Amino acid sequence: MMRPAPRFSTITLLCALSVVPLNVFVPSLANIAQDFHTSYAVVSLSLAGYAIVAVAVEMIMGPLSDRFGRRPIILANLALFTAGSIGCALASDIWTFLVARMLQATITSCYPVAMAVIRDTVGRERTASRIGYTAMIWAIAPMLAPAFGGSVDQALGWRTIFWCLALAGAAMFTLCWFDLGETNKARAGSIAQQFRAYPALFRMPRFWAYGLCMSFSVGAFYAFLAGAPLAATSAFDLEPGVLGFFMGVTTLGYIFGSFLSGRYAGRVPLTNMMIVGRIVACACPIFGLTLFLIGFGSALTLFGPFILIGVGNGLTMPSANAGMLSVRPDLAGSAAGLAGAMTVGGGAVLSSITGAVLTQNNATYGLFTIVLLSTATGLLAASLAAVAEKRDLARAPATSAPAASQVEGG
Repeated sequence: MMRPAPRFSTITLLCALSVVPLNVFVPSLANIAQDFHTSYAVVSLSLAGYAIVAVAVEMIMGPLSDRFGRRPIILANLALFTAGSIGCALASDIWTFLVARMLQATITSCYPVAMAVIRDTVGRERTASRIGYTAMIWAIAPMLAPAFGGSVDQALGWRTIFWCLALAGAAMFTLCWFDLGETNKARAGSIAQQFRAYPALFRMPRFWAYGLCMSFSVGAFYAFLAGAPLAATSAFDLEPGVLGFFMGVTTLGYIFGSFLSGRYAGRVPLTNMMIVGRIVACACPIFGLTLFLIGFGSALTLFGPFILIGVGNGLTMPSANAGMLSVRPDLAGSAAGLAGAMTVGGGAVLSSITGAVLTQNNATYGLFTIVLLSTATGLLAASLAAVAEKRDLARAPATSAPAASQVEGG
């Protein structure tokens, strides 16, 4: 039975579901620890372990989607996620809960595979536009998820959160079963054949330029997450509620930047959009440092400039993602998985460096300095991507231009 290409709404819902399970149950951590008679630190493994499994799964499922197709991989991950959610809801001890929680992490790979589906079905420039709109939902979902989870826990208990996730997984599986046709029309003949093609991908400067741009873009945000609480409490003694409000600034900026990407990415070259996004992001630490050096230090001048990080990342990430997927369209799934792993890895490295370097005495200036180095490196990578793009286009045979234009318009 031939199925049509998926509706964009299906892909958007799939991307939203891929990120909600990360933090929807965070308000219930203390209650889960109490019910299982264990420490908060042990229950917190459900977050750290989830992230580790997510990176590994993304690196595996992307290549598998190149070999076996997008549809079976997405359906398999939704089935595993649903089973893991049921396991969490029924768990009788903390270790069963943690194992089921790791099974839930398979849902995260649906996001990069969904990006590959978008690349399969639309042209290169339109890919960035579509990713921009999905990124808005991807950013909004984790903003609303903790409030939903906390309300459900308060009314019906924490296990109901996981029953809701299981229901969402089953509903998404049903929707994808009927609406998600196979989009990968050029599958690798074997896993070995696919791995033999990897060196060609790794040898392409554009691949690394796009990947490094994404890594340092996300790294600047993770540096903010790791360093801003210390800077705020040491300099301004902010209460947790006020701190949480200010920490949401960059997410709002990301939503706005992603909206701009969705609206204009199809009209502006990918590398131009990336460079503009990196320039906007670089303005954050420059603006912030300037305000503090001239004596305008306050919570507002600490957090306010970071909205530019969000806007810049919203402008950069969809285009960088689309560019990375287009380096080798036949390895789009693998590239998407690697992109996810590189961004998470870059974020982990920058957050670790920030945590190791900052102290109460240097937190504010140190944070802005680390962010400046990260955003500037991202700008350099975006510029290198533009140079590599022009060079590769110049090398392409002139006779292929009309055909390429036709594909891009699709």
